Amino acid sequence: MYSIDKTIDKIFTTRRITRYDQRLLMTLFSQGDLSDSDKALINRVYEALTQGQLRVVE
Repeated sequence: MYSIDKTIDKIFTTRRITRYDQRLLMTLFSQGDLSDSDKALINRVYEALTQGQLRVVE
């Protein structure tokens, strides 16, 4: 099973997000069947991206 926590931990540990990670998180978020805590984690990634705290890599 896919673990949002592990993926987001990896993103913040490396300060990098892949395009695959981005698409996956956006798809999961748009499906709307996530817990409130998972939605908050994804929002945290989005905020970090918009603030330039994460780098997008291929």
